[in-house]
This record gives sequence, C-alpha cells and structure tokens, in this order.
Amino acid sequence: MIDLVISAAISSIVGFVVVLVMTPPLIKFLAKRNMAVKDMNKKENVMVVRPGGISIIAGIIVSEIILYAFLQLNEILAILITTTAAFAIGYVDDRKVMGGWFKPATLAIAAIPIILLGAYDTDLAFPLFGEVQIPALYLALIVLMIPITGNTINSIDVLNGVASGFMVIASFTLTICLIIVQNYEIAVASLPLGFVSLAFYKYHKVPSKIFPGDSGALALGAMYGVIAIVGGVEIIAAVALLPAVINSFLFLSSVKRIVEHREIKGKPVEHTEDFKLKATTDETAPITLVRLILAGGPLSEKQVGFAIFKLAIFSGILAIITAFMMEIKL
Repeated sequence: MIDLVISAAISSIVGFVVVLVMTPPLIKFLAKRNMAVKDMNKKENVMVVRPGGISIIAGIIVSEIILYAFLQLNEILAILITTTAAFAIGYVDDRKVMGGWFKPATLAIAAIPIILLGAYDTDLAFPLFGEVQIPALYLALIVLMIPITGNTINSIDVLNGVASGFMVIASFTLTICLIIVQNYEIAVASLPLGFVSLAFYKYHKVPSKIFPGDSGALALGAMYGVIAIVGGVEIIAAVALLPAVINSFLFLSSVKRIVEHREIKGKPVEHTEDFKLKATTDETAPITLVRLILAGGPLSEKQVGFAIFKLAIFSGILAIITAFMMEIKL
C-alpha cells in the first residue's frame, strides 16, 4: 500500500508539473507558427493557439511511465499505448480536416492493444444485479468504447475550459469510485488524468490561451475509456460522463449521421449584441447540451461552462452512489 501511495504521488505531481511548465512555451511555439484559430465566442478578433494536446500527452506519458516502473502492470501499458494512439489520431485531424468516419474508425483500432495485452475482464458489473459474463460481446464493447469516450469529450469541447474542466471532475470521480470498489492499482493509474486535466485547465479556462484541439480532447477521452475498461467500472464511468454522453446523443440524433462539427452549417448557438450566448432559432442546427442550457435565456460563456460543471458534479455524485451500490453487492 505504501508503494501505491508513493507511486501515485510521484506520477501525479510529475504529470501536473510537466503540463504546467510545458504549456506556456508551447503557446509561444504555436503562436510563432500561426497555428491558431479564431475564438468564435469573443466579440473581438481573438486568436487562440492549438493543439494543446502536445503538452497533455507529454504529461500523461511521463506519469504513466513512472507508474509502470513502480507497478509493472499490463493495464498501465494499455492506458499508455491507447491514449498515445488517440493523441496521434487527433493530431492528424488537427493538421488536416478528415472525414466524419476517420476518428471513430481509427479510435476503434487504437483500442486493440487493450485486447492484445489482456488488460480487461469480460464480466460486466452492474449495481445491485452483480456481474454479467459476456466474453465475446465484451471484445466488441472494448472496440466501441474508446471511440465513444474519445469523441464524447471531443464533442463537448465547444467553450473555453469546458473539456479540461469537465475531465477534472469526471476523472477524479472515477478515481474515487475505483477506490470504493477496492481497485486500488487502477485508481492510482487514473490519478494522472485528473492532475493533467487540472494543469491544462489553468490555460484553457476563460479566456483561453490555448485549445486542446482534437489531439488533446481525444487523448483525454480515450484515457478515460481505457481506465473504465481495465478497472472494470464501465457502468460507473458512463454515469460520471453522463452530461457529455447526453450531448453526443443529442447531436447525433439531430444530425442523424456521423459528421465533423465543422461540416455542420447550422450553428446551435448565436450571440446577443453584448456577445452573450443564446440558443439559435435555426431549425437546421443540431441540438446540443449547450443549446438546451441556453433555452432558458442568454448566458455568458463562463456561466454556460459552470452550468456544465454543475451537471458534471451531479453526475459524479450519482457515479459514487453507483459505486457504493456495486460494493454492497460484491
């Protein structure tokens, strides 16, 4: 247990510091190369650099390598390989806009190391009802889950600070839940995700100095998905991620196909004269979580972000309750 505490502390601190220290020079590097996009929710012509996924993945890689040196677990290797692959997939999309098929298909391939390393349990655990054995079906679930969690976080990355702030809440919740179900080693492996997200949030919050890009969002989402699989807490993880899952479901159900956000003509959000956000009246625009939040009236970008964080906290509480229900059954 002492080794777990030491490895958790070292890996989390190192991952946090790497992102905290690396991001400012990365911002300057990207700015010099004009790798920036317009912040569409600012009245002024504000350009924000991207992709911040470079510093995010650096923090994750360093922290997980440290953990592997301590624990020598295949589960950590699975987290490391699949997350790095997700970053690479996102980075390709950052540099060249790919079709809507690209990310789901390639993220499914990125999930294969989890299977090859045997870093999973084919029993799917449900609260109160216990475990269900689905050996063959579970392999399909692994291949589906990484594209789902990766694209779910990517789809909620629409406002300053939302993706990183949401991941801070969801990942620390997942760590708490893993402790509750007594999966201490994977709980330790999940800690760097929260600390890396927290460090990046410092630069991503309103007003953003850097955007994570597809590379950063996919890396965060994929890592969350891998942790859920190797930790055997898939249902709990889904509950904690509920606001982002609902956002993805609303988007897909309204556009009725897998498509890049950049290909959508109708925008779900408009701006008032003082540049607050308001829900659009355009019937061709997709339905999103932000659009539903704004149905009650215009809000500032920061207010919408905090509303999403409140939903994340509520979902986190539900996830913790779910973890206790599973532990009672076990």
